[in-house]
Amino acid sequence: MRGWVRSRRARILAVALLAGALVVGAYVARVPIFRAAGWALVVDEPVAPVDIVVVAVDADGAGVLEAVDLVHAGIAKRVAVFADPPDAVDREFIRRGVPYEDAAARSARQLASLGLTGIEQIPRVAGTEDEGEVLPGWCDQHRLRSLVIVSSRDHSRRMRRVLHRSMQGHPTRVTVRSARYSPFDPDRWWETHDGIRTELIELQKLLLDVVRHPIS
Repeated sequence: MRGWVRSRRARILAVALLAGALVVGAYVARVPIFRAAGWALVVDEPVAPVDIVVVAVDADGAGVLEAVDLVHAGIAKRVAVFADPPDAVDREFIRRGVPYEDAAARSARQLASLGLTGIEQIPRVAGTEDEGEVLPGWCDQHRLRSLVIVSSRDHSRRMRRVLHRSMQGHPTRVTVRSARYSPFDPDRWWETHDGIRTELIELQKLLLDVVRHPIS
């Protein structure tokens, strides 16, 4: 009887150890998969001297810091930002007499406070697709041969795809740079609620772009 009990306990222990090993193995295996999913959103192309650095609408303060670093590194001497249209809340503040500072004005002020002058503004856009529509004509108008556009990390691959399509037939060479100070971390995004939300939203947008434009 005692032998049967010991045998039964040994089997239970073996099953528990096997289950634990499987759980640990699954956890370890998921990390490379999650990292691959995070880096699927990211493009960071090598940069060389260009005519101008452009800060994308989504880049915010991280894009401003990256643009300043690029200028200080000698990549460009000029910086441009996209103007963004006021939304309903902004218009209500304006109606009530509150001064309105759009993202372009805020970015220009930040750039100036970090020592950059002569910041250029690109016509108002509301998102990535608008950037792709406006940028080619603006580059042609200013006869730009090359530029670096700074995007947030999670947005950079979709930005690359949009600009690859929109800049075809135009002489300007475009390089996409991921802002290093972007809060999205492709190596650890699943550890925070904001990271998970960003990954899911941007991955959906990227997959939709791939479906709509499989060759891009």
